[in-house]
Amino acid sequence: MKTLSLVMITKNEEAVLGRCLDSVKSLVKEIVIADTGSKDLTNEVAATYGAKVFECEWNQHFAEARNFAISKASGDWILVLDADEYISNDCAAAISAFINKGDAIGRIRRIDKFRSKDGVSYASSYISRLFPKHVRYQGRIHEQLDSSLPRVTLPVEVQHDGYFETTRSERNIPLLLMEIEADPANPYYHYQIAKEYRGLEKHEAARQHLQTSSSLLTKRELYYPNVIVDYLYAMMATKQMEIGIQVINENQQQLNDFPDFHFVRGQFYLDLLLQDTQRYIHLFPEIEKAYLECLRIGESNKYESVMGTGSYSALHNLAVFHEVTGNMNKALDYYEQASHFSYAPSIERLAQLKRN
Repeated sequence: MKTLSLVMITKNEEAVLGRCLDSVKSLVKEIVIADTGSKDLTNEVAATYGAKVFECEWNQHFAEARNFAISKASGDWILVLDADEYISNDCAAAISAFINKGDAIGRIRRIDKFRSKDGVSYASSYISRLFPKHVRYQGRIHEQLDSSLPRVTLPVEVQHDGYFETTRSERNIPLLLMEIEADPANPYYHYQIAKEYRGLEKHEAARQHLQTSSSLLTKRELYYPNVIVDYLYAMMATKQMEIGIQVINENQQQLNDFPDFHFVRGQFYLDLLLQDTQRYIHLFPEIEKAYLECLRIGESNKYESVMGTGSYSALHNLAVFHEVTGNMNKALDYYEQASHFSYAPSIERLAQLKRN
């Protein structure tokens, strides 16, 4: 039977480390931690779980730190988690079957908690985190596994709340700028730094980097759909929407199965109409069509996707659309459907309408 090591890098994670280790301790042979300079009780918490903790000099390079930690592991396979993540489903049998089957890289589902204008929201993505010990990382930040082994999606769910109402931009942006300086034609780093700027509400900086990223894409990248969606949102945030319809048309066929694309398409058309109703009135029917496409597709397991774009958020926006256009029967129906997902904005609006 193959053995599994949990490998982590840490710095000042005493508040969340125990939650992470509790979720995984029964799945692994050992816990290996490379600590990059904690000043709190991180290492003491780790010790209560029998973790092997190694001091690791922080050279502003995540791949170096991860690879150092991997080198200290004795298991046949490596599972990587960050301290602000934790496994939330019963996946022991699936992991055991996978690591005893043969070499491949396991992709797990991560659910990211974040704050949006509608309150607490969640996004779902699949990330490569389970792999044979000989595999290593590359990249100063947002590091990737350097391997041609096939990727296999596993029924492993991990919750992540490290970016909820907080930011790591002070750390991340300088590292990303270093990567961009070293490789300015890499669309991935322009995409990642745009996400940092968006979190800081520096929307023009985000738009510029997304414009650069989109121009460099081959459209075969796994993150390509998200670049296009984020680019459209950045155009709306900066009121620079002139080429938005062109971007939508150029990507619609390839992204036709991505609910987030149709969701932003509906919002983009509405913003255009509000800017210049006479010029863009022909797009009015496209708003409803966009959200209906979201429902046709449903929630996506293929892409990194904001949860709700294929269900309750699309239903809510359809309800708003019909309420504004005076079709109250349809509006009430869509609010009702969205409320079945416990979607707070729909529940609140439905209660207001029923009181009236």
